[in-house]
Amino acid sequence: MFFGLNKLIKKILPKGLFYRSLIIVAAPTIILQLIVTVVFFDSLWIKANKGMTRSLVGEIKTLSDVYNTDNTNQINFITKIYKKNFDFVINLMDDEIPKISSERRFSPMDRSLRRELKSTFGNGNYWFSTTDYLDVVEIRIRSGQKNLQFLFPKERIATSSVRLFVLWITVPSIILILIAILFLKNQTKPITNLAKAAQRFGKGDYINEFRPSGAREIRNAAYEFDRMAKRINRHLNQRSEMLSGISHDLRTPLTRLKLQLAMLKDKGVSDNMSKDIDEMENMLNDYLQFAKTQIKESTENLILNDIFTNIENKINNKKLIINITDQINYIGRKQALERCFSNIINNGLIYGENVSLTISKGSNIVIILIEDDGPGIPVEHFRNVFKPFFRLDRSRSLNKSGVGLGLAIVEDIIKSHGGNIQLSKSKMGGLQVKVTLPF
Repeated sequence: MFFGLNKLIKKILPKGLFYRSLIIVAAPTIILQLIVTVVFFDSLWIKANKGMTRSLVGEIKTLSDVYNTDNTNQINFITKIYKKNFDFVINLMDDEIPKISSERRFSPMDRSLRRELKSTFGNGNYWFSTTDYLDVVEIRIRSGQKNLQFLFPKERIATSSVRLFVLWITVPSIILILIAILFLKNQTKPITNLAKAAQRFGKGDYINEFRPSGAREIRNAAYEFDRMAKRINRHLNQRSEMLSGISHDLRTPLTRLKLQLAMLKDKGVSDNMSKDIDEMENMLNDYLQFAKTQIKESTENLILNDIFTNIENKINNKKLIINITDQINYIGRKQALERCFSNIINNGLIYGENVSLTISKGSNIVIILIEDDGPGIPVEHFRNVFKPFFRLDRSRSLNKSGVGLGLAIVEDIIKSHGGNIQLSKSKMGGLQVKVTLPF
């Protein structure tokens, strides 16, 4: 039971830190004001209203009894005194008492007035209206053979302090909540900036302009995050520079070996050794490509349509079919994304004959489907092919070239953009690569 209630409360409560903090600050203030209002309304205002209404109805009963006497001088004297001292207007009516057409059942004023008039004069012998006039209440009474009309100020049955009380209890609360919102906004903003910086860093973006701010604890966390990010960036740069340097240094002896093989008279041996050297060069190219994925590249606003148009122009293969209906704007690293999708498409064209690429746009994601009609990949190796240096000896014959870094590079680029990549069986009979990128 408590688990279900706790789960329901978690669904109802906001997820953001600012709004949760605002609830912590504002909820006690609002609850306190509601309790004070209810206590005042029930204990003071309603009771005072009942007492004033009962006193007024007693006066009306007294006046109606006086009007039922035959002493004209006494009637005129009391009428003048009440008009002078209490702002009462009393008239004799020839019309019958009308029926009450509409009642404000949730008005404390009408409810108290109705209760007292009914207990004093009985049903059908009274009529009143508190809405026909702005500051005047009208009551009609059947007393004996006479119908009396009473007009008196509304303040006789309504305390004037209610509006002041509501004003004093709401305006300070609103001011306090606005001040709390202002301070909470300033306190939660550094946490929001830190979360955004961490999210950008998790997507592979380099954080250079981040400046710690806010409270001491938040500032310390931001300092530690900045130091951690710099250490990780330094490590990645050292790794990529080392790998790139080694790959470039190895090209020189490979070039000399090629020249020496060209001068050999035994062409059989020369051709075999040339193939080994070409394979080593392909490996170096893969290493360099892997190193390029770690090179610093800033994110920018780009159009995915342009990326796939560039890829289509570079490949220039009629067997590649790209279906794009809408223009899709995206924030990412252009060169990395182009390298990623070029790798997938080239693999499809190498191991299959036809490649189809389709892009669909959701509410907050972009879905790219790349399918080919090649031999595909066994299901048990869907996860393994993303591991660096994994070489599949069957199916797609990945041992023909490369060292198994292609899909590892692809996954690294997709993950760094906060996306996801999945492999499955294609409708064309080969492999389907599904890439999802969030906006």
